[in-house]
Amino acid sequence: MPEAPVNRSSRVRAFLALAVIAVSLYIAVTVPVRLGLDLRGGTQIVLETRSTPTVTADAEATDRTVEVLRGRIDALGVAEPTLVRSGSDRIVVELPGVQDPRKAAEVLGRTAQLTFHAVLGTADGTGASTPPDARRGERVLPDESGTELRLAPAALTGEHVEGAEARFDQQGGAGWHVTVDFKGEGRAGWARLTGEAACHPAADPRRRVAITLDDTVISSPEVDPSVACGAGITGGSTQITGSFDDAEARELALLVNGGALPVPVETVEQRTVGPTLGERAIEAGAWAAVVGTTLTALFIVAVYRLMGALAALALLCYGLISYAALAALGATLTLPGLAGFVLAIGMAVDANVLVFERAREEYTARTRPSPRSALTAGFRGALSAIADSNVTTLIAAALLFFLASGPVRGFGVTLGIGVLASMISALVVTRVLADLAVNRPAVRRRPRLTGIATPGRVREAVLRRDPRLMARPRRWLAVSGVLLVLAGSGIAVRGLDLGVEFTGGRLIEYTTERPVDPDRARAALADAGLPRAVVQTSGEAGLSVRTEKLTDAEAHRVTEVVGGLGGGADALRDEMIGPSLGEELRRNALIALSVALGAQLLYLAARFRWLFGTAAITALAHDVVILVGVFAWLGKPVDGVFLAAVLTVVGYSVNDSVVLFDRIRELRERRRGLPLSRVVDRAVVQTLPRTVSTGMGAVLVVGALAVLGEDALTDFALALLVGLAVGTWSSVFTAAPVAVALDRRGAKGSRVRRAG
Repeated sequence: MPEAPVNRSSRVRAFLALAVIAVSLYIAVTVPVRLGLDLRGGTQIVLETRSTPTVTADAEATDRTVEVLRGRIDALGVAEPTLVRSGSDRIVVELPGVQDPRKAAEVLGRTAQLTFHAVLGTADGTGASTPPDARRGERVLPDESGTELRLAPAALTGEHVEGAEARFDQQGGAGWHVTVDFKGEGRAGWARLTGEAACHPAADPRRRVAITLDDTVISSPEVDPSVACGAGITGGSTQITGSFDDAEARELALLVNGGALPVPVETVEQRTVGPTLGERAIEAGAWAAVVGTTLTALFIVAVYRLMGALAALALLCYGLISYAALAALGATLTLPGLAGFVLAIGMAVDANVLVFERAREEYTARTRPSPRSALTAGFRGALSAIADSNVTTLIAAALLFFLASGPVRGFGVTLGIGVLASMISALVVTRVLADLAVNRPAVRRRPRLTGIATPGRVREAVLRRDPRLMARPRRWLAVSGVLLVLAGSGIAVRGLDLGVEFTGGRLIEYTTERPVDPDRARAALADAGLPRAVVQTSGEAGLSVRTEKLTDAEAHRVTEVVGGLGGGADALRDEMIGPSLGEELRRNALIALSVALGAQLLYLAARFRWLFGTAAITALAHDVVILVGVFAWLGKPVDGVFLAAVLTVVGYSVNDSVVLFDRIRELRERRRGLPLSRVVDRAVVQTLPRTVSTGMGAVLVVGALAVLGEDALTDFALALLVGLAVGTWSSVFTAAPVAVALDRRGAKGSRVRRAG
């Protein structure tokens, strides 16, 4: 009878695991994951709406602007474009396959204010006897030949136009022109405007009608002599003529048809990624995932035997669940997101390791042990640490999603999905498989086959020595302080190489036929008028050039210089960030980091005590400063991807500290009279095997990412490797000593108060 609830709960878990796997498999087969532009190639343009004296660039005006831009993009013929409002005054435009963003940006950025004016004469007084009256809306603009014309206020606007079409005059030989059709009141208005112009003699400027686009005269034809005075041109259509070629005529028709933007827009960010770079990134990420997963699986099988083999199978289920969740949510998989997916594989092992190590403890501590009872106790005992450690990582993922933008936000999405999927795979899938395995007669006869019927080599070695690590906590704090000073001095000595995301400017990454010496390229660019260009090597035959504000013409000159030195150059990546956006991103990065530290402190204080929360935050600050300092010494760029790595390290470091603090809390409840230093010693000894196993799993995955990943992912993986090492050290030798030192100071203060 006592076995019935256990069997019933096992059946429920088995049914849930099968349902999750079946649904995930169906979604993975039928729903494709949407790839970001950095993986499939294309251009992303971020536009910012600007207020005018008459219109405020609020969310409503931006929404109207989105609809106008949508019509222009559809007319451009871009496959599967994306156009969304971001905030109240920004518009994110994604154009897959578009490798020359200049023309697209020109079309999207044109306000397309189309107006039709009566010509009052020339600026020198020809055809009129009175000077321009600005108060009445009159203006002076040059015509196609440069002659200054005095124009009356707009008689018609683009709102009166029904449509426009680019045509080629084969019979008359006039070349390309644009036919404009008016609607409603525009028909009568056009007849009235041309009828008044027809009352003036030939060659008189007042017989002309000026057509302007964005305050530029694009055509100012003279009304045909056949048009009678006062009658005007009826029929509701006209032709815009000029020295148009095919592309210019079609672009003008596109702008006229799309209509005017309600408010002006400015390009504040522009990213272009070549298709080959995206293909290489996908291939590199896939290989990193395969190699990292294989190495991790082999490692946990070697350490935990049968349970490790089942965990490796659950790891494959984790990958399936994560992929299906990305597809079902319609999330966009970006390059950092791909890295987050690979990284979460290593973190998915942690929950299994926590359970297996706890089961080993239970097995060795029981008088009449059995693998089944030890495993059940292991899942029950590890649940608190698993929940707390994963919540801290989810906090970091949520902050990336809400405070970051672009690809870094995609990393937060995949990291969050990975954490949730890892909990399902460990607590549901692994447990179902483990319950089935330990109930087999062959396994019951050979308990050591399970991998949990042994203390493990690391635990045995540590238990034999029984180290008193916290007897002198200040010694470890001194070592951490030295590391902090050595790494942190890099920030003061070398300074931070802030990426283009945080400074604003332009970054172009090239691949060349032969390697180019950065010094030669730097000198050649200085001779070409760009003395402040920052040139760095990128890969085997690549070069990146970063400058301040760079026009398209200057960017073309950079490409010519690099191509001349390297026997030809292809732009793999082109990023442009406006200075205001760079300042905003830099500010948001500091906010994200500050909020991350504050959120971790509040969570740890709620789950444990302020003593441990303060110790963990001290360790976090220690980790962040060292990581930033190492990148300063190495001259690596500090950009949005690096921010993602820092916040991931924050989550991992807290994860380690939480596991240790969870064990400290448990031991203190059992032995309340024991000094905290001794409790910490025992907690470190008991959690050290888990720290080693989890760290090795994460290092194998991140190492594969560092070796096989593309250049951008290599720096990301380097930051994670440094963070893993520093985070593992700080959880034991920084957070724990700080907690012991604070506890001793508090106890000393209590004794002083009692004595007084």
